Order: sequence, then C-alpha cells, then structure tokens
Amino acid sequence: MVRKNFYGKGNDAFVCENCGQNVMKLTGSFRNHCTHCLYTKHVDVLAGDRLATCQELMEPVSVEQDSKKGWVITHQCPCGHEKRNRVAQDDNFDAVIALTEK
Repeated sequence: MVRKNFYGKGNDAFVCENCGQNVMKLTGSFRNHCTHCLYTKHVDVLAGDRLATCQELMEPVSVEQDSKKGWVITHQCPCGHEKRNRVAQDDNFDAVIALTEK
C-alpha cells in the first residue's frame, strides 16, 4: 500500500503517556518514541498518515541491528499491530540494552 497523505508536522516535543517524561523533538528526522522508556503510540496505519483509530500505547518488545538502519526497536500494540523504529542518538541506552536481554 502506498502512503497518500503524509502528516508533515509530526516532529513536535511531547509528554510521554507511559512514563510522563518530557520528550524533545528530534533534529533532522521525526521523533516517534519516548527517549526515556522507548514506548510509542499507535497513531498511523501507514507511516505518517495519522489514521489509526486504535491510539493505544505500543510497548518496546525487542531490538535488533539492521544492516542499513542501524539499531531498530520493534514496538507491539495491544491490538496486535507491530511497528519498527530506529533507535535515536539520544535514546536511553540502558533501556535499549535491556531490550536485548528480553
């Protein structure tokens, strides 16, 4: 499926709904998960469209190294949807390491 209507204003600072920490916007890319607890929110059907009706928090369940993208976190929603997001430079390194131990 092809993304038709990209939501261009998705790189705003926010307060994480899971841990309550302030999360600053990411320079040069889009912030898509909390830098502290690594949780994200199910907001997209296709990346950037903001059309998901679920709106649940997505738990970080694993991390792996991708040859092109670097370290990538897999997030899982209670509805069963999974999404992969790159690890950002300012992410909580201890939380990323803890995912490798799951």
